[in-house]
Amino acid sequence: MTILKKNNPDELLVGLVSISDRASSGTYEDLGIPALRDWLSAAISSQWKMETRLIPDERHVIEKTLIELVDLLGCDLILTTGGTGPARRDVTPEATLAVGTKEMPGFGEQMRQISLKFVPTAILSRQVAVIRETSSHAALILNLPGQPKSIKETLEGLKDVEGKSIVSGIFAAIPYCLDLIGGPYIETNEAVCGAFRPKSAIRPKTS
Repeated sequence: MTILKKNNPDELLVGLVSISDRASSGTYEDLGIPALRDWLSAAISSQWKMETRLIPDERHVIEKTLIELVDLLGCDLILTTGGTGPARRDVTPEATLAVGTKEMPGFGEQMRQISLKFVPTAILSRQVAVIRETSSHAALILNLPGQPKSIKETLEGLKDVEGKSIVSGIFAAIPYCLDLIGGPYIETNEAVCGAFRPKSAIRPKTS
């Protein structure tokens, strides 16, 4: 296994994990990782790199993957997609909670609030978020929906025809969360998703 190294301490290392039996077996093309990659590329203006995994809906595999990405590769942020519904094979939330040291329930609450603006079945989603801490490192792990459209809506939020925010997406809170757990300082593209921080936590813009 290749251990990724950051170009500098402020570079964000993101783990993107798509969880799907059919996509991981090659039955159909995975759309989750490309959707996450494209959105993050548009939203993050500071340095970042990614490590990707395409795995089946197997709890032990999910847990092992999340632990590897945090403990061995040093990811600061992990975004999973898929496996969060009520079906028997949907075990992503259980695996995520098992590897976390702190639960962050606000993320899941907000994701469902956003999705409920579009479909009543959003109440069936079970996305969770946790922080995993080791002796020297901490990472935020978030479960996202499986569909590319829903991924974008969840991360970015809802805007009116003039581009004004109606409902904030969850990514607006992620940079400050990473600040608080000792992660890199993330700058974002305000046109896509502005990062919210208290004034005392805002650093001057880098060139």
